[in-house]
Amino acid sequence: MLAKRKMQSKELAEILNVTPANLSILKTGKARGIRFDSLEAICKALKCQPGDILEYVEEES
Repeated sequence: MLAKRKMQSKELAEILNVTPANLSILKTGKARGIRFDSLEAICKALKCQPGDILEYVEEES
């Protein structure tokens, strides 16, 4: 979605008021969870729906 919106990660991090490192954790899927207000802010900034940026991946046993 960042590429579609022609936005850099740094710009999104500034809009969300988070560090680029924390945004990177979200982007790489290494985050254990995300707060709904954070998800809402991301969707608002990128003008998208949660399903546009989230993907369910089953954990390996």
